Amino acid sequence: MNKSMEAARDIITSYDGKPLRIMEVCGTHTHEIFRLGLRKLLPPQIELISGPGCPVCVTAVGFIDEACWLALEKQCIICTFGDLIRVPGTEMSLAGARAKGAEVKPVYSPLDAVELAKQNPERQVVFLAVGFETTTPSACLAAKQAKEAGLGNFSLLTANKTMPNAYQALVGAADAFLYPGHVNAITGNAVCRELCEKQGVSGVVAGFTASELMTALAVTIRLLGTGEPFFRNCYPRVVKDEGNPAAIRMMQEVMEPCDSEWRGLGMIPQSGMKLRAEYAGYDARIKFNMPVITGRPNPACRCGEVLQGKCKPSDCKVFGKVCTPLHPVGACMVSDEGACSAYYQYAD
Repeated sequence: MNKSMEAARDIITSYDGKPLRIMEVCGTHTHEIFRLGLRKLLPPQIELISGPGCPVCVTAVGFIDEACWLALEKQCIICTFGDLIRVPGTEMSLAGARAKGAEVKPVYSPLDAVELAKQNPERQVVFLAVGFETTTPSACLAAKQAKEAGLGNFSLLTANKTMPNAYQALVGAADAFLYPGHVNAITGNAVCRELCEKQGVSGVVAGFTASELMTALAVTIRLLGTGEPFFRNCYPRVVKDEGNPAAIRMMQEVMEPCDSEWRGLGMIPQSGMKLRAEYAGYDARIKFNMPVITGRPNPACRCGEVLQGKCKPSDCKVFGKVCTPLHPVGACMVSDEGACSAYYQYAD
């Protein structure tokens, strides 16, 4: 362990002040903090709580129902990132739809779905666009390339979300945020600075290695002790103040803000992204004249409360019993970034 890590460890382990609640907004942070054993360093008065930074976890049940409708009623080829396939909808998951004969293909990139559409001109191909600012640019690029190629058999079903208004919905949920480094790498730091300066919301941008996470936690703990609001970028090797201007331009060209439903947080105004009017022909909801589909989450599932930091996964009565990675009741147990999945894998 190098000297900076030793210093960070000393700050963390020696803390003896008032109780603190620190929210790991990012699901990858949750998993890495568990995997690296960093929770075991924390004194009892410091509580790490999980937030809504897992795009699969915050995707509404109704979106899964919409995807199943496209797969079964319209016989579309559904392309998606793999962890979305087992997320429960109201009646079934996409895995359940596939068992009924639907064609559901896991892909690594939205551009893979564009290529599939080119190779299968007689079939309609729909990519499930789920993600935050980190992955939205690639979905925008897919729509742009499909339009430039004149593909009439490709479309997006969008559930893209942006973090700024979600932070607003979570103000007061914790003493400080660990901000997601990969999101800030795209957006830059302006929103986080503004939250600090105008609303007194404290937070630190964190990386993903042991050293980066320990540093971020130590900085958070030390600055919380001052009693003054703060913002720090503890991931400077990747996150710059200006973010990624090219990615931001791509999103602004192809998509525009819209209201969006978040699992657990409800409808958050202007927190989603939808295709602009120029790309309406690539919007699956418009293209297939989709009826309004509203999902019903399983009442036994407490994913919504977990995503707000109101309870731990282990507080849920079905956690680890009825709800397991093989038989998930909620999205947080499915995703590789889900808090329930992390607790199931790593918690003692």
